Amino acid sequence: MDATAALAAAGGFEAVQMREVAESAGVALGTLYRYFPSKIHLLVAVLHDQLGQLRATLRERPLPEEDPAERLEHALRRAFRAHQREPLLAEAMMRALLFADGSAREEVAAVTRLTGEILRDASGLPEAEARRQEGALRVIRHTWQSALLSWLSGHCTLAEAHADVATACRLVTRPGETEPDGVKMTSTVHPRAGEDRCESGADPQP
Repeated sequence: MDATAALAAAGGFEAVQMREVAESAGVALGTLYRYFPSKIHLLVAVLHDQLGQLRATLRERPLPEEDPAERLEHALRRAFRAHQREPLLAEAMMRALLFADGSAREEVAAVTRLTGEILRDASGLPEAEARRQEGALRVIRHTWQSALLSWLSGHCTLAEAHADVATACRLVTRPGETEPDGVKMTSTVHPRAGEDRCESGADPQP
């Protein structure tokens, strides 16, 4: 995956070709295909690895805020800063996530689960309260990914992306607080492992 990340960081999505990855990594092309059927699988795996690093950083450097919305906004700003350092890699990973088809279902599901875990950790909410606000956390994930891709594609400014994420983060409330007027973000049905169903009443997002 290091070879994939290096190629993407230097040349973006189009620069990641299976043969070049195999040569850079010093492995046979057939061996690479045995573990990763396409560059989409490779880049989604790199994204999962990057998210794992983000989670480790958040645990090593705990968030100082007490308010769940502020904690989430802080955590996602950290993630944006990491992507700012290597925008071509970030765009390649997000394009792979967007283009992934059913053959990469397990890899995408793993990214979805890990992202959800990062958001639950970042919120600082007790486990039961995080489950109650699962719908809000899911909307935050969708908004973060959409805002990140829009910024990387040049369709919005960084300030606009941060503003969108901050707005979504305010859907999460402190334990005992009521939800925003007209918004019901609690979940009554929990998806099975590997599934990502929208139970919040909001429109499903890609």
